[in-house]
Amino acid sequence: MADNPAAKFALMRGKTPDEAKLFWTGGPVEAAPRTWFASQFSGCTAFETDEGLVLVDTGTRQFAPALAGMLRQKTQEPVHTAIYTHGHIDHAYGLEAFLMPGQKRPRVIAHSAMPARFARYAATARHNAALNARQFGGTVEAASSDAYQAFGRPPVPPDTLYDERMSITVGGVAFELRHCRGESDDHTWVFCRERGVLCPGDLFIWAVPNDGNPQKVQRYPFDRACGLRDMAACAPTTLCPGHGGPVVGDAPKIARMLTETAQFLETVVARTLVAMENGSPPHVDIVTGIELPVSDSPWLQPVYDDTEFLVRNVIRYYGGWWSGRPSELKPAPRLDLAREIAQLCGGALSLAERAEKLTNDGQLRLACHLADFALEAAPSDSAVQAKVAAVYETRAAAETSLMATNIFNAATAYAKAGRPFA
Repeated sequence: MADNPAAKFALMRGKTPDEAKLFWTGGPVEAAPRTWFASQFSGCTAFETDEGLVLVDTGTRQFAPALAGMLRQKTQEPVHTAIYTHGHIDHAYGLEAFLMPGQKRPRVIAHSAMPARFARYAATARHNAALNARQFGGTVEAASSDAYQAFGRPPVPPDTLYDERMSITVGGVAFELRHCRGESDDHTWVFCRERGVLCPGDLFIWAVPNDGNPQKVQRYPFDRACGLRDMAACAPTTLCPGHGGPVVGDAPKIARMLTETAQFLETVVARTLVAMENGSPPHVDIVTGIELPVSDSPWLQPVYDDTEFLVRNVIRYYGGWWSGRPSELKPAPRLDLAREIAQLCGGALSLAERAEKLTNDGQLRLACHLADFALEAAPSDSAVQAKVAAVYETRAAAETSLMATNIFNAATAYAKAGRPFA
């Protein structure tokens, strides 16, 4: 993670109502009687019961002390049970900060797929740190040793696992836990019927769902849509999301938010499958040929993930790794291809100049292809570096999603350093 994520997300601030800011910071908000929500980068919900607190999510190690401080303004009860909605480091790694001095280890509940996630993180810690460095606005070199160490088992791992459904009662208060794949395969949503509070984790994030992330593992927009409809059927009166502000005491609005998001995902999936069924064309032709759904609702803006990226994950789930282009089944080395194309065009600088012209004409997608070939063919040419960097700087400025913006920003930095790829 970046040292100061809030500073990285300025583009998401001030564009929508306060509650809709993806990385909303605030709290404690009274979500229901004896129930409070706080958020700093990610959200945490505390349910006070006669036996102690039930926590849903615990933030990152970095921000958990601030989250705990907000919630401890309202209650000093010890933590009886913590529920991790999923194993991402901004939800399952901060529990220690909430524990009272001398209290016994609380029960920690999670889906049965979560331990495998932590094992994968431990095996690919540097890889994941590099991905996050690019995703949140840096370069791979910006990933510090602390970032590598962030991946692995959380300080307090789960000790109670479930598969599809689980019901618990703590201090006379009942909680329903349901598994739903979406942004992750180990995701849980939690409903406290007595208090009308729904905690969807990252199944709802005040943005186009993060089901397309181009650097991360498989996501499940089709399953998330079903889960969102199941949540809406519970008729919650309060929503405490994984990211963004809460909605308190407005059941009709919550129902609309959940069902609109489900419909959005269902539309993406349906249109992708129709395109795949039309002779299984090359993947890029599917991606660029689909009419993507758009919405005026503040909870469905592509400020984090990009709707186009969701299409890729649908294709990946139903298809293979081959792109569908014959030459890409067993391709030539990319640098050989770049040099050949540059030679045909009169040199790498000519390619870069053509990319510059296309950029000025607004043909950014095509420009980036030529820019890549130019830099790969002549990575040490300072004139090529400068022109390619300018192409990607323009491309980054034209994007709306954080993921696309920051990956293109990283490409700008790499071009200036004469690096064709990260």
